[in-house]
Amino acid sequence: MSFASDRTASPDHARPQEARQTLAVTGLNHALHDGYTDLIYVLLPVWQAEFGLDYAALALLRSLYNGALAALQMPASRLAQSLGARTVLALGTLLSAGGYAVAGASGGLVGLGAGLLLGGAGSSTQHPLASAVIARAYGPGARGPLGTYNFTGDLGKAAVPPLVGILLTQSGWRHALWAVAAAGVVVALAVARLLPRDPASRGPAPGTAVRTAAPADSGAAGGGGFGLLVAIGMLDNAARPAFLIYLPFLMQEKGAALTTVGLALALVFVGGALGKAICGRVGARLGVTRTVILTETGTALTILAVIALPLAPVLLLLPVLGVMLNGTSSVLYGTVPELAPGGRVERAFAVFYTWTLGGSALAAPLLYGRLGDAAGPHWAAVAAAATALAAVPLMLALAPRLRVAPARRP
Repeated sequence: MSFASDRTASPDHARPQEARQTLAVTGLNHALHDGYTDLIYVLLPVWQAEFGLDYAALALLRSLYNGALAALQMPASRLAQSLGARTVLALGTLLSAGGYAVAGASGGLVGLGAGLLLGGAGSSTQHPLASAVIARAYGPGARGPLGTYNFTGDLGKAAVPPLVGILLTQSGWRHALWAVAAAGVVVALAVARLLPRDPASRGPAPGTAVRTAAPADSGAAGGGGFGLLVAIGMLDNAARPAFLIYLPFLMQEKGAALTTVGLALALVFVGGALGKAICGRVGARLGVTRTVILTETGTALTILAVIALPLAPVLLLLPVLGVMLNGTSSVLYGTVPELAPGGRVERAFAVFYTWTLGGSALAAPLLYGRLGDAAGPHWAAVAAAATALAAVPLMLALAPRLRVAPARRP
């Protein structure tokens, strides 16, 4: 997921070697930050045991990180206009690493929460700025590299949580956080030293400008349709953490050790990486409406199967669940430009990400955390399945606007 500033495109984009280096460095940075974001799920059972937390408090801890990440993306873009994208990316990574170091050094919940807030603030830099840097580097050919950049985040999600799970069996959780913090310092130094400077930005290049000219009647198509798209994105984004918060506890009830919990999360995230590629192609064949209905219904059914089945078949099913959980997002993101009100694509992405990420950060502790405390993790996971299904009628309401919108694209 990504959006860029008005300075995203440049007529003098980078040389091929510099462009590839830009993609490699930003991809490594993306993998680290997405791994930072999702390693929290592995630690939730550990924190519950140590601090005696209920599910609402655990969901709040997770939301501290994601809430800061969602709220500070636009300020990070504005800061880069003064300091430069490379500097802000390196400092953001260093701040995230420092946040996990603070969390690891904390003696109680206050320090842990402060560390997670710092970590989320640092991670807010990489989505908007890295995508802008890549777009400037590749110019008109940026679509494919941006897809590669998005994929690297899923590699981090698949790698970091199981590695943390292994570290938890060898040492305490604080030592595990110090280890991932040290990795973050290394990546921050790599970004500062290896990321090429942005090519000069004298104006938007043909085919790469983020803010597009809208057809005269695009406001009519994009207005209500865009609002529905944001609502679908909020439901889809809420269902994912609503389930993942409880997955470690469901796995432990089935007899899984911490290493197996890390493996389970890795299987979900590997499936999620495949889902971004698979569902994009499925969407091109079946259309947005059918694909979203398929993935949201599939999400609900696989969540229910994970609740009901024993450990071994659940492990086999988790990659399929990951495909469904992440697949919807790739289809929704690609629809934002079609429904952007007034053709203002950059602002549409900013609004879309802020609402979908922010809504999920708020819903986790206020709704699903409290439900887990009141009814247990099984019913909270059922609520996550119901959230995914709730997107289906909204998608049906959006469908007529989607049939019109593609024909209006220049």
